[in-house]
Amino acid sequence: MDAPDPRPSLDPATAEIRRAVRGALATVDGPILVGLSGGADSLALAAAVAFEAPKAGLAARAVVIDHGLQPGSDTVAARAVAAAHQLGLDAHAVRVQVAPPTEGGGPEAAARDARRAALLDAARDAGAVALLLAHTLDDQAETVLIGLARGSGAASLGGMEPDRIEEGTRILRPLLGVHRAITRAACAAQGLPVWEDPHNLDRRFLRVRIRQDVMPVLEAELGPGIADALARTSDQLREDAAAFADMIDETIEDIVEHVEAGIAISVPALAANPPALRHRIIRHVVASEFGVSLTRSQTLEVARLVTDWRGQGPIDLPGCRAQRIGARLAFTAS
Repeated sequence: MDAPDPRPSLDPATAEIRRAVRGALATVDGPILVGLSGGADSLALAAAVAFEAPKAGLAARAVVIDHGLQPGSDTVAARAVAAAHQLGLDAHAVRVQVAPPTEGGGPEAAARDARRAALLDAARDAGAVALLLAHTLDDQAETVLIGLARGSGAASLGGMEPDRIEEGTRILRPLLGVHRAITRAACAAQGLPVWEDPHNLDRRFLRVRIRQDVMPVLEAELGPGIADALARTSDQLREDAAAFADMIDETIEDIVEHVEAGIAISVPALAANPPALRHRIIRHVVASEFGVSLTRSQTLEVARLVTDWRGQGPIDLPGCRAQRIGARLAFTAS
């Protein structure tokens, strides 16, 4: 009879997260920084990085962003830093000032913007070649539903990318294929002290309402696996968006020219493209030249200057004006 294996078996949830992190780290060749809040998702990520990074020969550290939006937030940040130290990761906290919500935004968006800026700054200051964030498959599914509720296009419904460059910093999300329940199970198995963010129960936030109300109803009425289906949809839409982006890059050089105070597109060339590509070219040109995003209705109104020309006058858009001038569709600063 074989002797029993004296080694304790690895918890399946911990193993799944380590495997996901191992795959991400295999694409990295320098120091990494982990965004840590102290919640289950980021704590499970930090623990896996602390285990896998030394094996991959990578230096790793963590940063905790303190928004200062709740009483005792500095204490929560200090506990997260201490948890990182217990895992063997060097860590520090950064206090940020959250700006008042902008028109059309809200406190959640304002906090997210402040956190994003602070994380990117911390990654640059640390000389990190990659910033690791702990968004999960469930976060991805919620993002898709938020995009649907807002009538967003395919690019928005594509959700979060597992690997992207933002302001010169590479952002990796190793846990986009991992359920939130797995991160909680991994923390429990490893005895990690999880912080429960009260904002995750605050029903003022759309994401919280989707998490508490919409997803359970979808699961109950349509069957299990809704989050996985939504995440798969986001993967497919990101692939489609990437293909369209390549087509736009190939097309745009031949049909766009700069004009005084703006840019112009050849009407015959634009009209020759299918509507999906035509509309994307219009949005891309306006976003690239004037830094604004057109709504669906605004895009269709501009497109009618190409396909349904009846002598219409200029169209006022955010930050610019669109006008048909002969065989050109011109966009000029307003």
